[in-house]
Amino acid sequence: MPTLRQLESFVAVVDEGSFTRAADHLFVSQPGLSQQIAALEKELGGSLFSRLPRAVALTPTGRALLPHARAAVTAAERGSAAARQVTGTEGGELRIACVYSVSLGLLPGVLRRWRAENPDVTVRLFEHRHGDALAAAVREGQADIGVGPVPAQWRGRLRALGHEEMVVLLPPNLGPDDVMAPAGGEIALSRLEHVPWVQYAPDHALADVLFDACEQAGFRPLVAVRTEQTAVAPLLTAAGIGPSLVPAAIVPPVFAGTIARPLPRVDRELAAYTGAEPDTLTNRFVADVARHAVLMPDHVARALQGPAVL
Repeated sequence: MPTLRQLESFVAVVDEGSFTRAADHLFVSQPGLSQQIAALEKELGGSLFSRLPRAVALTPTGRALLPHARAAVTAAERGSAAARQVTGTEGGELRIACVYSVSLGLLPGVLRRWRAENPDVTVRLFEHRHGDALAAAVREGQADIGVGPVPAQWRGRLRALGHEEMVVLLPPNLGPDDVMAPAGGEIALSRLEHVPWVQYAPDHALADVLFDACEQAGFRPLVAVRTEQTAVAPLLTAAGIGPSLVPAAIVPPVFAGTIARPLPRVDRELAAYTGAEPDTLTNRFVADVARHAVLMPDHVARALQGPAVL
């Protein structure tokens, strides 16, 4: 029968995408991790991974094992935490899956308040580029709560948080004769048809948001730079690379360029969601994030009060 350590090693390789990163995550040597996987494969009678040049991929046997392995590891973690909580040595752990923009914008303020009121509860974040991966993490038991775009046909519990508005960031070297006056306000996306944008990697959720918004405005956005990191887009725009479309909540308090509301307006609905039977700790956090989430920071709202530029 597979051991918990073998299953934990298997899940770590899947989550980290490589044996090297999984070994670092588990604080073990890579040969030791490989021995755990080899012993598990011998026990099950089949290979779990296809070794690729720069990554690993699950075999059919690995795909069949994954949900059960994850459930076993999760159950062991929760059981251990529950036992320590009874003995007074631990306050519990909250596992939150989110998209990158939520961990940058919405969550820091919520977590600051939560940690002040619940200092004995540790928080573990699982950050994802796309809402589909985030929903899968909650569905498969990797996380207790998902915070991000509303998932399609969710079968668990869901609490709406509101609409996350997108804003256009313009670099300081894009002058009024190019697209708009520097006072802020609104800008028609069509005025940026011929300007190369700071864009996101193709598998990033915000890449779809930008493409759909520009397509609705009648054009396909040109590419200046593509980044995989949500937080990098405002920095590249401030450096003069090109405009970017970002959630209002991630705009830094001090931004060298111009902040404007796109026309047509662009937003997406956010939610906090769980499985069908969340525990008390999970329910408390969902209520807390719904109560205290800030989707439009004051400094961005002030910047958007400038005259409209059509």
